[in-house]
Amino acid sequence: MKPLPEIRLETGRPTFDGRPLAKRVGLIALAADHTSEVDFRRMVASERIGVYVARIPYANPTTPENLRKMQPSLSAGAALILPDEPLDAVCYSCTSASVVIGDAEIEAAIQAAKPGVPVVTPPMAGVRGLNALGVKRISILTPYTIETSRPMAAYFAAHGFDIESFTCLGFEDDREMARIKPSSLVELARKTTHAQADALFVSCTALRAALAVPGMEEAIGRPVVTSNQASAWNCLRLCGDGTAHPEFGRLMTKRLTE
Repeated sequence: MKPLPEIRLETGRPTFDGRPLAKRVGLIALAADHTSEVDFRRMVASERIGVYVARIPYANPTTPENLRKMQPSLSAGAALILPDEPLDAVCYSCTSASVVIGDAEIEAAIQAAKPGVPVVTPPMAGVRGLNALGVKRISILTPYTIETSRPMAAYFAAHGFDIESFTCLGFEDDREMARIKPSSLVELARKTTHAQADALFVSCTALRAALAVPGMEEAIGRPVVTSNQASAWNCLRLCGDGTAHPEFGRLMTKRLTE
């Protein structure tokens, strides 16, 4: 065998960038989530913006009781995302749990690990998106049971929206929700959007609804806001990225108004 070469230490130092990427978005996903990470890589990640993911424990069925059980894991999950380094935004990617636990409680838990970081939840992003679109009368579509849907209706009503119709599909397992075909969501949007609604909100980060937004908007002739699309839009705007992406729906052409 040829003798190994002498290993030489290079004494010159390379030059450094301030960060590997200019902006950093943290994503806290559920252990069972098939969709959020894929959607964020599609809609948020770029040569300028990095998406960094931590997963936290979650067990089906999707009930208010099980959703609340995730709250103690939020601080630990946030702490695992680039430890001791600042982030430009953190999204907790569960719509129903955000409603049940509460936006303020989620923000406090995440900021305990990442002080001062802007926190995004899907329902909060949905409200901001609907406001950016200038709508007040909405239809809501969820894959949840009636029990899990009730807090969602109360959340949007409390934020000043008139809910013209609310439809749920009765699923308890988020892995099944992720298997619903985007084309089926287009037909459901057509079927469930009330004639008097100005827009449709499609809840659940497990749904592949972001892929269906263009088809849904064409089917109903009105804006469609989904959990992952709105969260991605909110995170992009917090990173100072105002680029319009109409291929992801009308919301992705709007600026953040609050």
